[in-house]
Amino acid sequence: MSGPRLGAARARQLADRFSTLTVLVVGDVMLDRFIVGHVTRISPEAPVPIVRFQSEHVRAGGAANVAQNIAALGGRAALVGVVGADSAAGKLRQQLEAAGVGIDGLLEDPARRTTEKVRVVTERNQQVARIDYEEDGDVAAAVERAIIAAVARLSPNADALLVSDYLKGAVTRPIVDSLLTAAPRAAGGAARPLIVDPKIPHLACYGGATLVTPNHHEAESATHRRIRTDAEARDAGREFRRQARCAAALITRGEQGMWLSSDEAEEAISAVAREVADVTGAGDTVVATLALALAAGATLLEAAVLANHAAGVVVGKFGAATLSRDELLRSFD
Repeated sequence: MSGPRLGAARARQLADRFSTLTVLVVGDVMLDRFIVGHVTRISPEAPVPIVRFQSEHVRAGGAANVAQNIAALGGRAALVGVVGADSAAGKLRQQLEAAGVGIDGLLEDPARRTTEKVRVVTERNQQVARIDYEEDGDVAAAVERAIIAAVARLSPNADALLVSDYLKGAVTRPIVDSLLTAAPRAAGGAARPLIVDPKIPHLACYGGATLVTPNHHEAESATHRRIRTDAEARDAGREFRRQARCAAALITRGEQGMWLSSDEAEEAISAVAREVADVTGAGDTVVATLALALAAGATLLEAAVLANHAAGVVVGKFGAATLSRDELLRSFD
């Protein structure tokens, strides 16, 4: 159980520091668009449901949702990513500005389109179909240089660095290297934490990171190990750390909670979700909370427990959601 590892008083102490902290988020930004309707019958043209339109709304997704989660928890978020010269980019900027996210590092590449995921869902939050608009090749060399320059410009004011990799082209080895170079503070201070929400094809890029957060399936894929028990999670965690050459790994295991693998702790963290409506974006909430907690002075285990509580709140909401500092603290009651 997670309670004794992080009580309500210590959680509040850490959360109270969030408002003084800035996290630099670098990665694949996207726009999530939801078309909501009512299903009454099956189409006579094909065995598919007919959805009668009711409403439409948009939300920031991917690295943009990570940044929104940081802002919602009371921290300051600076975002570096790539969008196209299109209407989806305009909608995404509006979402981010309304959330108070810094978008000086949001770069426009007219040769690419903004990644956009369109979900058709029923009023009961059941997904009927999803359409992805994207170009997932690595960004051009000139754009890569612009991202690295943005990292150099924005990182001096950051207390933690975060990579949100959705394999859409904005995360490359030179970009991660620029973050690793930026991690040590000037004047010989301690290195700032670098947290990575990974994609397995890029595993070799993350060497030197403080904490990498694969989900259950990613950890199995990377290590070629089945993960059903805590013992199997322990062995997979150690192997994942070896392959990724990272200081620590946090395997998110859905309803089975999390497994933290590091030199200071190897422990299971039980799930705390009371009800699950939608797991979309839960990983974004996890890494956002981890970054703020570690920057606030939490141990790896304390940060993992705090992130576990945050995930337990957002999976009770629809779509890529956020939570406030107060919602996070109430989860400890």
